[in-house]
Amino acid sequence: MTTTMDQNLFGGPEPTYLPDMPEPREALAAGADPQVVAASHPTSSLAWADMADQAFADGRVIESYAFARVGYHRGLDQLRRSGWKGHGPIPWEHEPNRGFLRCLNALARAAGVIGEEDEATRCTLFLRDSSAAAAAALEGR
Repeated sequence: MTTTMDQNLFGGPEPTYLPDMPEPREALAAGADPQVVAASHPTSSLAWADMADQAFADGRVIESYAFARVGYHRGLDQLRRSGWKGHGPIPWEHEPNRGFLRCLNALARAAGVIGEEDEATRCTLFLRDSSAAAAAALEGR
């Protein structure tokens, strides 16, 4: 018997797959300014993740935290609309999930830097519980 990433062998919740948002993804891939993309597509966690990563790389940790928090909450809204019940897999392999997962990682990273250890830990565990592949890719493991 062959298994795929989509099969649930443990009896837990099914994976959640966010709907594709091609316009912001394609604009960002073409090099568009993430702030312009977020202004046009404010529900795109991917645009907020790009802004969070850019701000963090520039040493603007508080801005990174704020951008990541917005993208995280936008992603939670979309997850809930997609049937997510507060837990269960959010596969990194499904590209539309990556914006949310990147925001979750960026939020953990910035929270750790500003001393919000409880939030950093909560977000890190949430990321790892949601997608081991995302945690490996984003945490460099």
